[in-house]
Amino acid sequence: MNIPESLKYTKDHEWVKVEGSVATVGITDFAQRELGDIVFVEIETEGEEIEQNDVFGTVEAVKTVSDLFMPLSGTISEINSNLEDTPEVVNEDPYEKGWMIKIELSDESQLDGLLSIEEYKTLIGE
Repeated sequence: MNIPESLKYTKDHEWVKVEGSVATVGITDFAQRELGDIVFVEIETEGEEIEQNDVFGTVEAVKTVSDLFMPLSGTISEINSNLEDTPEVVNEDPYEKGWMIKIELSDESQLDGLLSIEEYKTLIGE
């Protein structure tokens, strides 16, 4: 299973890559495997300020629909528009082409609450 060391993680199986005051967010390799074949990604919150742990969108797989939760408070500055036509890229490349949103962070202190790679591996039983 692919779990990049350079990222932070959430208990909801999302990854976070921080560059300055912008965080890029997607779901982990573990999450996409658990969901199965992803057929639709719905994120209609671009430009909205959303609090940490609130829902910012959904991922629909063949078997289920899952909510996507904000790992950090902030304004969604960009959505990966490629997922509209090719949602399966989340299965194929969850950490690069399958990213979901970019957030302009409003409270960088929340980064301290994210999981390290070691903590995330413990969470998923690796």
